[in-house]
Amino acid sequence: MSGGPLDGKVALVTGAGRNIGRAIALRLARDGAAVVVNGRSDRAAVEAVAGEIAAMGGKALACLADVSDPGAVARMVEDAAAALGGIDIAVSNAGLRRRTPFLAMTFEEWREILSVALDGAFLLAQAVAPRMARRGGGAIVGLSGISTHLGVPERAHVSASKAGLEGLMRALAVELAPHGIRCNCVAPGSIDTARGASAGPMPARLGADESVPLRRKGTPEEVAAVVRLLVGPEGGYITGQTVHVNGGAFLT
Repeated sequence: MSGGPLDGKVALVTGAGRNIGRAIALRLARDGAAVVVNGRSDRAAVEAVAGEIAAMGGKALACLADVSDPGAVARMVEDAAAALGGIDIAVSNAGLRRRTPFLAMTFEEWREILSVALDGAFLLAQAVAPRMARRGGGAIVGLSGISTHLGVPERAHVSASKAGLEGLMRALAVELAPHGIRCNCVAPGSIDTARGASAGPMPARLGADESVPLRRKGTPEEVAAVVRLLVGPEGGYITGQTVHVNGGAFLT
């Protein structure tokens, strides 16, 4: 895996055991990065992705950690830096998809959703930024989503967490720029992924192919390709942006 455009870089991808997170981890590894494959509880899935990377000749570290736990995030980053030499790329992909009517939503559920997608991104960025600065710079990407921009029923907590994530990345883009750290978001639209039971069925506003000008769902690999652009040398002048990958379903 040596000789790629990300050769010598170390990437940490949260929620990387399946779907978009897995595709991102594999794409970054394919282009030469050593990858920390993070998941919260499914050790088999995380180790399987790390195994795929090793099988293609790359270097990977499987790491279970709850990104909403400050201590767990700090330990994960310390362990990754000790094992792989540092952190150059951080991708906050971990998130919980849940459908709950707003008037039935408890404050506990609200906080649970925000704690992963938003608090987790804050904790990860704060843990990796000093290490990136010492290495001369880096790249942070948060995974947002189309529902934040369209407005989808029963996903107020998810939409709020992703809107906050986009705001966080814009603020960090300006504040961390003097350290050579670029911060962006990628907002996928309707992507062909396996949905967990708690996510419920795809909202009708997002799931119909006829609502997408390209008349199909996207693939995790297409999202991963945009993340790869943003974290690599080709994306060196891109920061503070939200890049939409949605087949034309939402136009900025």
